[in-house]
Amino acid sequence: MDDFRFPGAMRGPLTITATALALAFLSPGLALADEAADAGEILVTGHGLEETPGTPAYSTLEIARKEILSAPSGRIEDVLTSVAGFQQFRRSDSRSSNPSAQGVTLRALGGNASSRALVLLDGVPMADPFFGYIPLPALAPDRLGRIRVTRGGGSGPFGSGALSGTIELESAGPEDLGLVSGSVLANQRGETEASASIAPQLGSGFVVASGRWDRGKAFWTTPSDDRVPASVRARFDSWSAGLRAIAPLADDMELQARGLVFEDHRTLRFDGADSATEGQDASLRLVGRGAWQFDALAYVQARNFSNVVVSSTRFVPVLDQYKTPATGIGGKFELRPPLGDAHVLRLGADWRRTSGTMQEVAISAITGKITARRRAGGHNTDLGLFAEEDWTLGPFVLTGGLRADRTVIAGGYFTESSPDGLVASDERYPDRADWTLSYRAGVLFHASEAIALRASAYSGLRLPTLNELYRPFTVFPVVTRANAALRNEKLEGYEAGVDLAPARGLKLSLTAFENRIENAIANVTIGTNLRQRRNLPEIRSRGIEAAAHFATGPVRLDASLAWNDAEVHGSGISADLDGMRPAQTPRFAASATLAFVPADRWSVALTLRHVGAQFEDDLQTDVLPAATTLDALVEIPLGARASFILRGENLFDEKIITRNSGGSLDLGVPRTLWAGFRWGL
Repeated sequence: MDDFRFPGAMRGPLTITATALALAFLSPGLALADEAADAGEILVTGHGLEETPGTPAYSTLEIARKEILSAPSGRIEDVLTSVAGFQQFRRSDSRSSNPSAQGVTLRALGGNASSRALVLLDGVPMADPFFGYIPLPALAPDRLGRIRVTRGGGSGPFGSGALSGTIELESAGPEDLGLVSGSVLANQRGETEASASIAPQLGSGFVVASGRWDRGKAFWTTPSDDRVPASVRARFDSWSAGLRAIAPLADDMELQARGLVFEDHRTLRFDGADSATEGQDASLRLVGRGAWQFDALAYVQARNFSNVVVSSTRFVPVLDQYKTPATGIGGKFELRPPLGDAHVLRLGADWRRTSGTMQEVAISAITGKITARRRAGGHNTDLGLFAEEDWTLGPFVLTGGLRADRTVIAGGYFTESSPDGLVASDERYPDRADWTLSYRAGVLFHASEAIALRASAYSGLRLPTLNELYRPFTVFPVVTRANAALRNEKLEGYEAGVDLAPARGLKLSLTAFENRIENAIANVTIGTNLRQRRNLPEIRSRGIEAAAHFATGPVRLDASLAWNDAEVHGSGISADLDGMRPAQTPRFAASATLAFVPADRWSVALTLRHVGAQFEDDLQTDVLPAATTLDALVEIPLGARASFILRGENLFDEKIITRNSGGSLDLGVPRTLWAGFRWGL
């Protein structure tokens, strides 16, 4: 599977088209759907198996489609920011950051741009196979029907990636989208956002075809005093197209196929500092809801990343990472035997293999000629076996699970040669393999209809990414080295919480937690302007998460906050970090959305967000100040299904510093006003 290629930038003997693959898989199923429709009514959902009774024993929050669509920026990262404890590696959104910095995490556990949270789209892991970042522009909110966020380490399918939690994205179906839907918006800078979908019923099944295109010159990320003739706005141009087809194979069995194709192009700070991400994903899923319930999934991902680094002193290219082809393949099988109403047993296995190759050239800032050629890569494999049981005993639900992971890090290498082919470095790294056992266990007590108490303990695992293991990089003047000897991150944690529903329309939630990552991977300073990825002895985070929901008549309020006391435990080369906060980790974050939705489909929503101060670097020398923003969305009905949309981002025009490297700053989104039309959403 390492030879999968993209059209265009990824040239080779084999190309795949996700939509064509999905249709090829599902065309027999659609024929069966027509036959089944003639026989009688069959219900299809397009989703996986239902959540188990023990799910609420963990810190879980759901975001409904209505809230997903009310994000004023129209971007998935802002939707998720409403969840207490969610953070990206950097504050910047997916219009104005390097894609490789789009790692996401929960619980203030920090990171180094690789995701410590597991992000699933219809059951498929979405992390880039080489870098571990999430392709956020490809996850269009208007294609989603529901989001479920579970904070804390987990077992179950693909549990090895759920170090700090799991973010499950579920696609919308015809019941949400209607037959035809779409939107077109533009802002005061001339940027545009357009999306459309068609979701026809086919027999007892359905098909959803959708697309989205965002483009614009964007805003200045460089402060006005620091701009030079080579400075440019953070331009972006991204599109994605998805295809889902769902067909029943029997009264209690359905076949699901999904394809996703996307491209994302950005320019940051300087003219010529261009990055690009391309992807083609396809998956096939068989779900059985009979007495013996099962969920079988197989998927393939082909990705590519390119990036040009421009000198911040001479403003010419000094590095061209022209190609990083990567492939992720995998699958899972889960079985739920019929054990009676009091028991839900999950048994299963999953497998994921990631592989990729970084290819780049170093360029002289003086002559413009190539000075070195570099390649690096390898492959990682994870085989997981899991079992989990939920046992309902009156008002109590007991839940517990075990997971065993066989992880393999193999084929690692780094080579560097001169332009004429003379080898300067040829490193081959030893293969490694290990077994790791993880667990989670919890108890849920329904004290009354209005009070639920819960407590849980868990462990987790994350492999270092190929990027962390083998790819060095430079953000001038700081050089960061890779480290092929990195060990797996391991998490231990526990929490306790209460969920209250004291009155109709009012829900409150409070969780106290402590999580600890052993062998946490971080960019550690080892010399002047020199860092290396190292395993820290420990990152510990303890804190409180709170959420509130209130709805009465046309008024709705959703609020959340997260406070934490996170610190690094360092020793040896990392001794100077002992007691410091992890880089890029705020102590406090909060979000509140007040919405007014009268019966005539008018709606007004105001979102206030605050993120506390955090540090850019591990030594806490560069501060990113606290920032408070106000966003708004207004929807005015024009007809049966048409609406006029007004959106506003950062209405107070707060100065948001997203990067501070020795006083060299990047800024986040300024005041941005959108207007447009929505149909059928």
